Amino acid sequence: MNSAADTALPYPSGWFCLAPSHELAAGAVLTRRLAGEDVVLYRTRPGAAHAVRPYCPHLGAHVGVGGTVEGENLLCPFHRFAFAPDGTCVSAPGSLPPRARLAHLPVRERNGMLFVWYGHGGAAPGWELPDELGTAAPTSWWTRDVATHPQEVIENIVDYRHLAALHGASAQEVAPPEIQGPFLRLHLRFGVERHRRAERLFDGTQQEVLMGGLGILLTRLPLPRFGLLFHLWSLPTPIGPWESRLRCAASCTVTDRRRFPGPGLLRSPLTGIAAHAMRRAAVELLEQDIPIWNHKRYQPHPRLARGDEMISRFRRWARQFYPDGLS
Repeated sequence: MNSAADTALPYPSGWFCLAPSHELAAGAVLTRRLAGEDVVLYRTRPGAAHAVRPYCPHLGAHVGVGGTVEGENLLCPFHRFAFAPDGTCVSAPGSLPPRARLAHLPVRERNGMLFVWYGHGGAAPGWELPDELGTAAPTSWWTRDVATHPQEVIENIVDYRHLAALHGASAQEVAPPEIQGPFLRLHLRFGVERHRRAERLFDGTQQEVLMGGLGILLTRLPLPRFGLLFHLWSLPTPIGPWESRLRCAASCTVTDRRRFPGPGLLRSPLTGIAAHAMRRAAVELLEQDIPIWNHKRYQPHPRLARGDEMISRFRRWARQFYPDGLS
């Protein structure tokens, strides 16, 4: 990590994955980091997920350390003040509840993933999660803390030159990139020259890459010859200055049931195994990138070469997620 780089990019606004849904059972309380601060996630007994600032407005106890859920309310561990899902204090043992609120953060739960909004100065969400987050919840997950910024992780997919140099792969745009506000979509054909088996597996297929802000990178990888569709997520979350928690997740669904006859209960273990294999393959590539990210310095004004045009376009698009249009 380079101290000069720490100030090059602030935290971007957007939706960031703080946990897979299965980590937050009914009645559970979790603490996660987002943009240098703790966020407390909890799930009510009926099953709704919520995200709150960590400190009780009464005397400042951290509700993520010893806090509990009772019905739909979150109880502070210090004095057992109870806070309703809207943040209102609804109970204070031995007295009337004070006029106090626990600060809530916008949270969305989609396809087995919990996303929390970070906005500059506490700004409300400027956009919603894309509908294309996938048709199946991820069944295979991996997490690693990396000394980098979410923009560096997302930018990696448009740095086509590094694919050949570092990964022995290639990417060809088969249609023009599409930009719709906070969403950037690529239509690519990947090649994996170093891995002939994978090259044959994906031969002739096109992949769609969707970026939702700087916290969501979703790749759809169809395998029509096998009747399968993979969804692969890269989900970088800023947890501190130039530090990100990177999650990689995968799912697999059957698109041609003629190739997988029989009850769905029989298909589920097979697709789970396939998703795990895809996630492991993706992590092998990420583990080649991580040493670079951990030691590189962000270049706000890079000297780009021919073939790097998509990096410039990506950075212009990314400016919208910063208060001063940086990137």
